[in-house]
Order: sequence, then C-alpha cells, then structure tokens
Amino acid sequence: MRQGIEQKLQQIMNAAVEKQEVAGINLLVLKDGKEEIYCEAGFADIAEQKPMKRDTICRLYSMTKPVTGAAIMLLMERGLLDLADPVSMYLEGFRNQTVNKVSGTEPVKRPVTVRDLLSMTSGLPYGHEGSITGKNVLKLFEEAISKIPNNGGMGTIELANRLGGCGLEFQPGETFMYGTSADILGAVAEAVSGMSFGDFLEKEFFEPLGMKDTAFYVPDEKLSRLAKVYEETGDGLREIDTNHLGVTAIEKIAFESGGAGLVSTLDDYEKFATMLMQSGKSGKNQILKPQTVAYFTSGQLTNWQRDDLWKSWDGLCGYSYGNLMRVLAKPGLAVGLGGKGEYGWDGWLGAYFCNAPKEKLTILAMLQKKDAGTTHVVRKLRNVIFSAKDE
Repeated sequence: MRQGIEQKLQQIMNAAVEKQEVAGINLLVLKDGKEEIYCEAGFADIAEQKPMKRDTICRLYSMTKPVTGAAIMLLMERGLLDLADPVSMYLEGFRNQTVNKVSGTEPVKRPVTVRDLLSMTSGLPYGHEGSITGKNVLKLFEEAISKIPNNGGMGTIELANRLGGCGLEFQPGETFMYGTSADILGAVAEAVSGMSFGDFLEKEFFEPLGMKDTAFYVPDEKLSRLAKVYEETGDGLREIDTNHLGVTAIEKIAFESGGAGLVSTLDDYEKFATMLMQSGKSGKNQILKPQTVAYFTSGQLTNWQRDDLWKSWDGLCGYSYGNLMRVLAKPGLAVGLGGKGEYGWDGWLGAYFCNAPKEKLTILAMLQKKDAGTTHVVRKLRNVIFSAKDE
C-alpha cells in the first residue's frame, strides 16, 4: 500500500491545514496488524506553533463509546450482567419511567434494557430544545457543569439516575436516537463492578493494553501535550475552551462520561483497535474472549430502527449500529469506499476510528475541531486508503 499512497494522504492533510479546515491532524494506518503509514500535518496549538505529533493528547468525545461498549461486553462474558436486564436493576432512577408526550406522559410499555442502551434505542436523547425530554436533559447538563467547581460536581451514578428521571423521548426500542445511553452504561459498569468507571477501565483495559495516556483527565505533567480545540469562523479557525457535555479534560471531576469523557493518543487507541482485530488478544493478555469480540463488532439494528438511522444521519447511510459502534452493512449505500463489516466510531471534535476485518485494515485519525464528527478530510483519506488496500 505504501507506494505513492503516503504522499497522497500527506497532500490531503496538508491541504486541509492550508485551507483551515483543521488546525492539525494525524493519521495512522495498519495493514495485517502492522503499521503501514503514519502522517501528520498542522498544529496541536497554533498560537504556540506546537506541531501535531503522534503523542499529542486529544479529547475523544464520542470515540469514548466503543471503549464503554467493550467494558459492558467484559461484564457480560463474566456473567455479571445480562443485556436483557432492565437498567433499573442497577440504577434506581430508571424505575417507573415515563415517556414525555406533548399531551402529557405515558408509562413505559417495558423497561429500558442494557441492550437498548448499547443500540441507542433507549429513548434517552442528548439535550436539545425540540422536545420536553430534550429540554430536561439540557437543563440537567447545565446544572452538572455549574456544580463542577464544587468538589467535582455530580458523580457518574448520580448523573445517570438524574438522566433516568428526565423521561424518555419514545418507548424503549421504538426507534434509534443518538443520545446519553453510553453515559448510563458507564454508571451501570460502576454499579456492577463496585469501582469507579475510570478505575475499572484502567484495571481491565488501559493497564493491560499499555494505554498510558488514556484517562478521563490529563494530569499536569502531560498538559503540554493536550491539543487545543478550534472552531470555524468567517475569519478562519479560532481557539475555544469547552466543557461540552460536562467534559473538561484538564481536571479530575466526579462525572466520568462513558459517552464522551476520555482523552487519548493515536498510539494508545491503536492498542485498543488492534486488540479487537486480534479477537480480544494483546500480547499474552486475552482482554476479551473471541466470541465476545465477534458479537461486539457485529451489532445490528432492526430494519425499522436502521431506517430511522439512515433518515436522520446522511453520513451513516449503508451502516447499521450496535454496541455503541457503526457497522457497515450495505457498502453500496455508503458515501464512500469501505468494507462490509467494518466498524468503529468518531467524536465531536473529529477523532476517528475504523477497523475493517476483511481488508485487515485499521484507520485512526486525531483532530480537535468543534462539531467535526467524521469530517470531509477523513472521508477523503478513507477513500484513498480503501482504494489502495491491495497494493
């Protein structure tokens, strides 16, 4: 793959920096489990002229979700929870829930289950102004952020219980809606394990995988490696501070967000991605059992749930969703090249992860730009990589 491809990828990344589509970006491609390409362009900090490096620490935001999904898979394979369990078995805030309607409330037809959370069919949205539930969630996160200076604010389980009390957007399982489900799963993991979610992830994943720069906050001695966050303006990129979804990254707070809270590096996340590609094995450590990984990485929605995903998210046409990751089901419907069965996710600031088992490819990218998700530049990079997979 390397012949001529690395140069093309570098040119795409350089152009994105020059056009101020991104401040900085780096890319790592693995083929057959071995590093094939690494490229970097631009800055982690424009004002200080700090280049984007492979050890630059980035806020993962929603690329936290696959790690949270893996944590739930581990608890499942150990027999400590059942995906059909009502969430109310672990979190009292999910007892006697109701669905918010314009005309009032109605009781749930069945409880929200752990699997509903894993498939984002729980009825738990992110905060927005378009519904009663969305407004309740918006107010709750505003309150949680305001309480951070007071001993770190709300804890993971406390916030999850409060989210359960916000009511649901729709009946559990009725449709797909991206939202706070992964944050609830972090709290479930705490309740089941008896450990803080951060300590659980450190013990079961980060330490055995050697993910030394992955955590829910950046300690003082590593802050110089934390990338700045930027947003697009009419005058180019502007540096911003953010505590979006209660995530600060620069201090240890009580809420360890399973949906958005982790920071990491390209090399650290590669260890997690490679473990999945190797059927749960990393060196001598069997982190997850092969059958668990097979289940984890092949999640699917029902046909009606998937249709709602496609209608609401143009960039995911052709994909299904399950266990907190996208899974490519129909490559011909996707907006670019890809492989059937590829899986992964991205983040609000542009962190990107894809494993393509049939092609034996892993693609990872890091950038820090507001409202990024899977960006225009990452799709370009993907197309070059997938088109050259057999070279």
